[in-house]
Amino acid sequence: MLVNWILASRPKTLLAALSPVAIGTTLAAQSGGFHLLGMLGALLAAVSVQIGTNFCNDYCDFFQGADTDARKGPTRAVQSGLISPRAMLIATIFMFTCTALFASLVSLRAGWPFLVLGAISILFGVLYTAGRFSLAYTGLADPFVLLFFGPVAVAGTYYIQTLVFDWLTVVAGLGPGLLASGLLVVNNLRDIDEDREAEKRTLAVRFGQTFGRFQYTICIVGSALVPIAFVVFQAGPLNWGPAVASLVIIPGLAVVLKVWRNHGTGLRPCLGMTAGLLLVFTVLFCLGLSR
Repeated sequence: MLVNWILASRPKTLLAALSPVAIGTTLAAQSGGFHLLGMLGALLAAVSVQIGTNFCNDYCDFFQGADTDARKGPTRAVQSGLISPRAMLIATIFMFTCTALFASLVSLRAGWPFLVLGAISILFGVLYTAGRFSLAYTGLADPFVLLFFGPVAVAGTYYIQTLVFDWLTVVAGLGPGLLASGLLVVNNLRDIDEDREAEKRTLAVRFGQTFGRFQYTICIVGSALVPIAFVVFQAGPLNWGPAVASLVIIPGLAVVLKVWRNHGTGLRPCLGMTAGLLLVFTVLFCLGLSR
């Protein structure tokens, strides 16, 4: 039973929630503003909203016909019968309730805007797939993922701990945001046929596979350029350490080639590979900051 819930949480995608918190926390520590409880609050809020969104996606895609026996991606818990629709709905509500609780606790330190941010995150988590005009079904999910799993999460984590806003944290957030977008693009390319039949109008469905492959390439190459931009925009003495994260381009180009050469089931390994790129980027960027 527990294994089914772990599967439904989509562990490979959780790095999209963990990475910006790690980067924001390292930035806060480098500025002398590390705050343990603030970091934990940001982490729990980010992970709970990610899992809640994944649960909601599993539930909604089943009823809206996007998840069928013909799907090429990983097993979906509701569609495969591993978890009942009712249990998934209850779990979704529970996870979003946890998000609201963690956002409330964070707001005690960082102020009421984080209550609003928590509410918006939950709303978009539901609207990500709930209904035919949801983000995922209209092609609007991509900018949402880039923004909320990138600059918003990194800058928010930094502010919660330091109580200071710094535009440089927004620049740093573009790295994990672009790689999180890459995760979404790979999913959309892999499932393009099923999504088209279910009238799920992702960008890959709207503009075709070639567009999706270019989009993925931009995500990977763009993420490698972010550490250089971060170094250039620093005030005072430059710390070139974070630029080491640009080395993600080396394994990244190998995954890009795989995305261009494959389609359908051939793209299955690319999700895990892209998650690996996000992990490599995060580790290198944080180590570079700490040098």
